[in-house]
Amino acid sequence: MLTLTFDQREAMVATCIRALPDEGCGLLLGRADGVVVDVVASANVAASAKVYEIDPRVLLATFRRADDEGLEVIGVFHSHTHSPAYPSATDIRQAPDPAWHYVLVSLASSPADVRSYSVVQGEVSEEDVLVEGVTGTRADD
Repeated sequence: MLTLTFDQREAMVATCIRALPDEGCGLLLGRADGVVVDVVASANVAASAKVYEIDPRVLLATFRRADDEGLEVIGVFHSHTHSPAYPSATDIRQAPDPAWHYVLVSLASSPADVRSYSVVQGEVSEEDVLVEGVTGTRADD
């Protein structure tokens, strides 16, 4: 399960909208139990509406920050500009870590659809996303 705040969810969506017409992307900084501490936006250095690539400087800085703060990079997010929030064949091939959460933000509909997956040896499994509300209550997304 992935747990994030409403504001973190909105930050991912906003990052993806700002990147249009290209895919937006970024990293999830958090704890091993799937709790997101921060959403780290990145430029899509692939500059593409079909693929994404995290800026290597953002990747390095985020891993250093994780080490400094006793956290982990627990996943990545990116948008699909015109297709559902499900990993493409390219997404599956490029999934670097079986422990990561792979969050897809579909901008094909409004409001944006945000879903998370695990990808282990090419097998995709959707996981629950728990969004903590601004009042401190939790609501399934």
